[in-house]
Amino acid sequence: MERAMLHKKAFRLPQRSSSSRNLGLQAEEELTGVDRRRAATGEVMEVAAGTKEEERWSRMLPEILGEIVRRVESSDGGWPLRKSVVSCAGVCRRWREVTTGVVGPPGETGKITFPNSLKQPGPSGLPIQCYIKRNKNNSTLYLYLSLSQTFMDKGKFLLAAQRFRRGAHIEYIISLDADDLSQGSNAYVGKLRSDFLGTKFKIYDSRAPSNGAKVSTHPASRRFASKQVSPQVPATNFEIGQVHYKFNLLKTKGPRRMLFTLQRNTMVDDAESDSVVLKNKAPRWHEHLQCWCLNFHGRVTIASVKNFQLVAASGTHGTLAVDDNEPVLLQFGKVGDDMFTMDYREPLSAFQAFAVCLTSFGTKFACE
Repeated sequence: MERAMLHKKAFRLPQRSSSSRNLGLQAEEELTGVDRRRAATGEVMEVAAGTKEEERWSRMLPEILGEIVRRVESSDGGWPLRKSVVSCAGVCRRWREVTTGVVGPPGETGKITFPNSLKQPGPSGLPIQCYIKRNKNNSTLYLYLSLSQTFMDKGKFLLAAQRFRRGAHIEYIISLDADDLSQGSNAYVGKLRSDFLGTKFKIYDSRAPSNGAKVSTHPASRRFASKQVSPQVPATNFEIGQVHYKFNLLKTKGPRRMLFTLQRNTMVDDAESDSVVLKNKAPRWHEHLQCWCLNFHGRVTIASVKNFQLVAASGTHGTLAVDDNEPVLLQFGKVGDDMFTMDYREPLSAFQAFAVCLTSFGTKFACE
């Protein structure tokens, strides 16, 4: 019995007092605090290193910095080489300011570089060539910048538009992000809204086209049904244009007839005094082919009622006339089952031209 008791005493572990346990916990807490301070210090050191790196690049002499950006701009003719120009703008704030100052707008260079280029007018000379891909499964259309003269190149993605039904109306939400097509997104750039018959459309821009532009009070112009989500996201759209398809009550055979009115300055009370009116160029009947024909200079290969060419119209709305010698400012046509070309020039921007082309999709009652 005594041996058993001695055996138990030999293997009994000593009990820690409450004071020693408290000291241990305190030591663990102090160790944890040290680790936390070290982690926080590491994060601060990383941020400080990034700031110092940015300051080092921003301290570059303006003459050298400007020369670097100009050489990169001149050497990168088109996409995907223009990624280098975008990379220059992403170095720091000062590089961004210099790069945006060196890179000219599409109207001067004929090139699309930054997202704001999509809302700037195209060149007055050779048009900017694009193409549109249609996905019928999700009612979405994608705009690409053509990188070659063929219709099979991958292209540079520019914009996406998805079709929605809002009661008796159809809307196309236009976005910079093909995966985020909502009016509450930062990628949202505008929308297109039709009337009940699908013959009259209004184009809305997410940003004011000019300083002091008037805000529309029409419910269709609002981006959100409730209160504004963020002060950085405008709660209202700005109407910048209208597209009208003329009725064909006699059902005479022929292409659609359309008018596009572009409001260039919404500050003017009378929109007629500062607007551009474009009208579709009338095709000619080809006796041998027995069809209506327009010269698309090889950019359109399939006959379709959707095909059109817009030129500047002169006169009043009642007696608008089109000169055959006027340059084509926007042309749109079919080259495949779900592939269409879009070529535009001044005064239209890529966003405006894309919105006008979207009106061509869908059946137009009493217009065909």
